[in-house]
Amino acid sequence: MRVKSSLLNITAGIGNQIIITILSFVSRTVFINSLGIEYLGINGLFTSILAMLSLAEAGIGSSIVYNLYKPVADNDRPKIMALMNLYKKAYLVIAGVVLLLGLSIMPFLDVFIKNTSVENISFIYLLFLINTVTPYLFIYKYSFLNVNQKNYIVTAVFSVSSILSVCAKIAILYFTQQFIFYLIIECVVSLMSSIILAKIVDRMYPFLRQKKETKLDPDTKANFIKNMKAILLQNIGTYFIFGVDSILISSFISVAAVGLYSNYKMLIDLCRTFINQVFANMYHSLGNLVAKESEEKVFHVFKVTMLLNFWLYSLLAIMLYLFIEPLILVWIGSEFVMGPLVVLLLIITFYERGMRNSITMLKTTAGIFHEDRFAPLCQAALNLSISFILVQRMGIAGIFIGTLVSALLVPFWTTPYFVYKRVFKQPLKLYFTRYGYYSIIAVIAAAAAAYICSFLPAGGLFWLLVRGTLCFLLINAIYAAVFHRTEEFKYLLGVAEAILSKIPKLRALLLKRSRHLEVSGNK
Repeated sequence: MRVKSSLLNITAGIGNQIIITILSFVSRTVFINSLGIEYLGINGLFTSILAMLSLAEAGIGSSIVYNLYKPVADNDRPKIMALMNLYKKAYLVIAGVVLLLGLSIMPFLDVFIKNTSVENISFIYLLFLINTVTPYLFIYKYSFLNVNQKNYIVTAVFSVSSILSVCAKIAILYFTQQFIFYLIIECVVSLMSSIILAKIVDRMYPFLRQKKETKLDPDTKANFIKNMKAILLQNIGTYFIFGVDSILISSFISVAAVGLYSNYKMLIDLCRTFINQVFANMYHSLGNLVAKESEEKVFHVFKVTMLLNFWLYSLLAIMLYLFIEPLILVWIGSEFVMGPLVVLLLIITFYERGMRNSITMLKTTAGIFHEDRFAPLCQAALNLSISFILVQRMGIAGIFIGTLVSALLVPFWTTPYFVYKRVFKQPLKLYFTRYGYYSIIAVIAAAAAAYICSFLPAGGLFWLLVRGTLCFLLINAIYAAVFHRTEEFKYLLGVAEAILSKIPKLRALLLKRSRHLEVSGNK
């Protein structure tokens, strides 16, 4: 059942991501042509500032979701209702806190914004703030779908809303060039999709609407508070690792430089999000696995997910390194290119962070929050210190060096240490031996792909597609040749064969679920 749920969720997630990727390219192109690089920079800057405010939520959602795995598996409705009531109250408070914090920052926006001619900055920021606060009123509802391994419903609703939103925003930009109308559309569609998901949850799980007050037992409450504090510290650190790049670039260089960086960030984030559609939709199944199965079974599944994680992240890292700048040249022109050093730093950081994906997912689903609560804060302090020093000497590349070096000094080894110690009870060298072996294979594949590319013309979209296709096939062929005899590869091959054999069944299951929702809605 876990495998079936994961396959269904992954299928929906990947389909959604393909649509979003196509629309993102169209939307970004229209955005740049209609409004210019400064508005793109403002968009990236305000997104980063409001991500900082969202730290008010940090820890609460993850801790409650972790505590829901076992009661959902056991169908313990009183405990589920107690946790969901706590979730609802917590998010109402969070919405108010984020709104007040956001309003308090408005008088100081000039501190973050350097060299811009964009008008109505305060009103634009207010619309960003509203769009950030609104989902907190509903998120506790549709998170319950994720815990029940029904992510595909959330994905379907957000897919439709994203298509409607992007199409409307493209039309607004094309015909009016009005950024404010663009943001209003985003706010309205976001609110409507959240309301629709909340209604779906109410119809699927009517017991959640009961007004009966159920108190949590002392042990669960104590565990929740302990984990919430730990995750809060971790998320504060994580923000100052990944969330301040745009703020530093805007403060030390310019808003226009944020716009240049945002194009690279968009392409890298699309790749990361595509992979996360696979792993995020396995996340809650893995949580169920950890709650029920033995250490040996969990370790076996982890090795499979690590190979899959490596395969996907290294493949896209190599493709990005070879083609991100040629793609930007073809797409929007040479004035938007940032240089080979920046590309190299961004791709290495993408790979290092991505390779921690499977181990981090297991750490979270196993409830390991308290032990490494200070690690992200240490990483954040290192990141800010190194970035602040180097940005004044090396420019924008210094910021990305700070991010990479701080990651290698802290979470690169602390995250696997706690998982291997607490969950697997095995020596850490097993992890790093496998990690090193995988990385050597990736370097060999990258060198082979670059060598093949050197024999082909570099200009134009046609040759970009030809080179990309050849490199994609070559890298996958190398990986298949190296790993085809391993247990992990055979397991993944079996899952792939199961997917192909069950595509009609998956389609029928999706249709059945859709009809069930329609009948429930009519009732």
